Amino acid sequence: MKGTVYKSTGSWYTVKAENGTFYECRIKGKFRIDNIKSTNPVAVGDRVYFKVETKGDETVGIIHQIDDRDNYIIRKSVNLSKQTHIIAANIDIAFLLITLNNPPTFTTFIDRFLVTAEAYSIEAVLLFNKIDTYSAEELDEIKYLAALYRSVGYECIGISAKTEKNIEKVRARMKHKVSMFSGHSGVGKSTLINALEHGLNLKTSEISEQHQQGQHTTTFAEMYDLSFEAQIIDTPGIKGFGLVEMDKEEVGDYFPEFFKLKEFCKFNNCLHMEEPKCAVKQALENQEIAWSRYKSYLQILEGEEENYRRDTYENR
Repeated sequence: MKGTVYKSTGSWYTVKAENGTFYECRIKGKFRIDNIKSTNPVAVGDRVYFKVETKGDETVGIIHQIDDRDNYIIRKSVNLSKQTHIIAANIDIAFLLITLNNPPTFTTFIDRFLVTAEAYSIEAVLLFNKIDTYSAEELDEIKYLAALYRSVGYECIGISAKTEKNIEKVRARMKHKVSMFSGHSGVGKSTLINALEHGLNLKTSEISEQHQQGQHTTTFAEMYDLSFEAQIIDTPGIKGFGLVEMDKEEVGDYFPEFFKLKEFCKFNNCLHMEEPKCAVKQALENQEIAWSRYKSYLQILEGEEENYRRDTYENR
């Protein structure tokens, strides 16, 4: 039988067969070692082949093959630095939820997410959530950030999951597609999904007043079928986004504004660091490229982890 993985708990997988029936499945042990360096060899969104076995009163599916993936979003595993974690597979569009200060989302995190989406040819949309809660000054910061990313070529939508402002715009972008929603814990993913599909009633929780961080309400990635001809993958909140599987020479290609200028650099293998006659550095000096984007680029290139200092709005 063939089906799609709708939920993964690490050891069990909920698979929706082509006939619409859901099965609880396990994977063959060898999947964990066969050319797969991920902590989760099977991810939500995977198309798999499985056999159904009945033992007594229990019916269990055994996954024995995974179809080739169209794409996937991957990051370094939090506790196992040499391992990777596939967040979701076979995605048409990836939405990143961003909040200014409750909790804060820094440009380093945004840029790493976008670089990964570019690397795997996944369309990305930035959703600036909780705009009903910001002061006039904070709204100016949101507008600055949105203008920055729009200038690069990304679609940005200001929303309020709570008041449902611009929710219809998000629905329109999701129709006939498999969408993944991601972001830090507390940015409002579950609230937004509940607003998109009122019958789901996903669990939500408040922000921690002490640390301005969200509490994990989504423990495992899970896919849902929505009433407006769309599918959504809800993912657990993530603190950091460690990049994997990228050579230094290709990182700049995943910054669209850098890639456009690459042909004007003196050297075709220019890393936009110390090389002379670099078109990217010249554009940076001319304020045609955002310093925050260049800082993120250098940080990725030098293999640094994300920097959580509040330097998001420096060097405007």
